[in-house]
Amino acid sequence: MIVSMTGYGEAQHAEDGVSYSLEIRTLNNRYFKATIKLPERLQFLEADIERMLRTRLQRGSINYVLRARSASAATAYEVNQAALQHYLRQIGASALPGGLTGTVDLGTVLALPGVCQPPELDEAERERLLDVISRLSERAIDMVIRMRQEEGQALHRDLAIHCNRMRALAAEIGERAPKVLDDYLQKLRERVSVLTGGTELELDQDSLLRELAVYADRCDISEELARLTSHLDQFVGLCESREHAGRKLDFLAQEMLREANTIGSKSNDSVIARNVVELKGSIDRLKEQVQNVQ
Repeated sequence: MIVSMTGYGEAQHAEDGVSYSLEIRTLNNRYFKATIKLPERLQFLEADIERMLRTRLQRGSINYVLRARSASAATAYEVNQAALQHYLRQIGASALPGGLTGTVDLGTVLALPGVCQPPELDEAERERLLDVISRLSERAIDMVIRMRQEEGQALHRDLAIHCNRMRALAAEIGERAPKVLDDYLQKLRERVSVLTGGTELELDQDSLLRELAVYADRCDISEELARLTSHLDQFVGLCESREHAGRKLDFLAQEMLREANTIGSKSNDSVIARNVVELKGSIDRLKEQVQNVQ
């Protein structure tokens, strides 16, 4: 069954005085694109998280936001005394123009680059944090996948409606096509009758049949209808398969539109033309929907 690229997942976890909160949102994208936002002390995990997202979600725009709140002094940032003293010496040695005076705001100084630094993590602590965030991420990803599957079922129902309508339209076009030749032959005879009316001229039947044969060859849409039906069969089959078929479905929808355009250009008939307009409308809706299929 097809899977949507739209999903949402969240997870929370508390350990060693730290509360973690994770949100993952996914939207459609032709490729895999991950935006990962982590607290500064956990940014070393970005590559591992991206691999996890790519493996399990595979395609789409993915927004991963992890927040951490700590009640433990162990996670507090450390003040780099050397950097702080260096900034203060430079500030003290700076002369303000025009005899102006000012005060130094401690909060501003602490925000300067290199003054406040996250605590150093040893290898054991890195491994522990990787395990905690990995388990948290797996839970949120599981929720995303469940939502994607539910959205995929809704997409599948909608696509099936459009496919059934397209089959009906293609069948109507196939039934109408032979009658187009009969109508053309009738019109041709009427035209010949008008042109030769009041004269003794007659056009032999072989000439009429040759003209009809040329017209039939030029307006034959049987191959286009066969290819359109074949594309529909493949489309439905992919929708019911377990593979991630978004790109293939998009390609098939494009090919169906190509066949519909050819049918419309080759068939010189108002009834078929109306059916082709409806057919192209259904294909456009397919193309729009499959953009969200993984």
